[in-house]
Amino acid sequence: MDGFAAVDFGFAREVLQRGIAALYLVAFVSTLNQFRALLGERGLLPAPALLDWIRQNPERRRMLHPTLFSRVGYTDQRLAILCWLGIVVAATLVVGIPQWGPPWVPMLCFLALWLGYMSVVSIGQTFYSFGWEMLLLECGFLAAFLGSRDQHPPTVVIVLFWWLVFRLEFGAGMIKIRGGREWRDLTAMTFHHETQPMPGPLSRQAHLLPRWFHRAEVVGNHFAQLIVPFFLFVPLLSLWIPHDWAPELVEGPQVVGAAASVIVIATQVWLIVTGNFAWLNWATVVIAFAGIGLPSTAGRAEEDIPLSWVIVTSAVGALYLVLSWPSLRNLFARRQLMNASFNRWQLANAYGAFGTVTKERIELVVEGSASEDGDDWREYEFTGKPGDVRRMPRQFAPYHLRLDWLMWFLPLGRSLDDWFTVFLVRLLEADAATLALLRVDPFEGEPPRWVRVVSYRYRFTTRVEKRASGARWVRSDRREVLGPLGLG
Repeated sequence: MDGFAAVDFGFAREVLQRGIAALYLVAFVSTLNQFRALLGERGLLPAPALLDWIRQNPERRRMLHPTLFSRVGYTDQRLAILCWLGIVVAATLVVGIPQWGPPWVPMLCFLALWLGYMSVVSIGQTFYSFGWEMLLLECGFLAAFLGSRDQHPPTVVIVLFWWLVFRLEFGAGMIKIRGGREWRDLTAMTFHHETQPMPGPLSRQAHLLPRWFHRAEVVGNHFAQLIVPFFLFVPLLSLWIPHDWAPELVEGPQVVGAAASVIVIATQVWLIVTGNFAWLNWATVVIAFAGIGLPSTAGRAEEDIPLSWVIVTSAVGALYLVLSWPSLRNLFARRQLMNASFNRWQLANAYGAFGTVTKERIELVVEGSASEDGDDWREYEFTGKPGDVRRMPRQFAPYHLRLDWLMWFLPLGRSLDDWFTVFLVRLLEADAATLALLRVDPFEGEPPRWVRVVSYRYRFTTRVEKRASGARWVRSDRREVLGPLGLG
């Protein structure tokens, strides 16, 4: 592998290890703050009930990905201990302490994060069913084999990160081409900024850009996801070019691969600026740095890697060669799966997002009343999703507001999910853990007599409307969806 001698991926490894660890830190903090109310012992979808059902139906055990809680049992206290351990381990990796030791030290740290977070995702049900959960798990597993500072990053692991970026980007591009017509007639971004699950502070400005710009966004998206990912692998050509014989031929493919990475990063930064997609875009930016190497005057990349570590990383490469066949076949399948795992360990997954874009934004608004007659209705305000028409959307990503995201999906279904019914009961009970997930409790901790659910169509105000009213949203087409409901 002499061709990689002219390029040092040490900087890429620093970004990968520290960046992935930072995302794990955010994920564990998010879990610590939200899991108990959503999935805890008195959660909306209690994890203990899921584990009990699995124990009573052993034939269903393979439906559950590996989790520590299937062995030790779930309690809210054990969940908190796991989260705090994950936060501490992730923080040490962000600082870079384990990376100063031998390669097995950061390996064990990342594998601990991977197994710990998989234990959470496995019992997270619909609240942990997002594609970026399995993406973070796969990132953590691969990061475990990047090695330490006293040696070059193993080439095979760097290439596996390229393969991950390829599946992530090309998979999303193919989902879009096969999905809604709006991606083919270049109108998708005309709606996306307004109807995306959780707009950010600049989403309205992005939505008000000219139509020609939105068409250019779609063209740029197709280019970045359907064409650019293939160029990530161009540096592999330098493996067969002797560096001492033709160094300029070695550097050329590396520049092409780095340029492909930069394009991926640039498109993801635009999505970060204009929306809140938890850590999906942030993770893509981090792993895209795997394609950016710096010129090096050192010897061969493998000279300073111990034989034992070469054997370990080669085994990981062979494992991925086997596990990747289903996801490779899925990329070109007529019925492409989106965000699918083909093994219990959630490695070599299939990715994809937003195969269709909704044309209008429907928001469910939950209201409560403290009077017997059911008048004087007051709104509960969620932390991230639109509510008050004058409130500016905030930037939360990479932090994941799981309840707010699930609220966006509700109007798209044919019926209200079971967890939402329990959520309304918790509001009637004035459950403190549930109320902590909200931005505003209009009853300040006291239980209401009634709750109900109404829907509105939301759209961004035009510039003229914003100047006249100060509002950022216009809501209309009010319809009562459910209620009034009381505990009686």
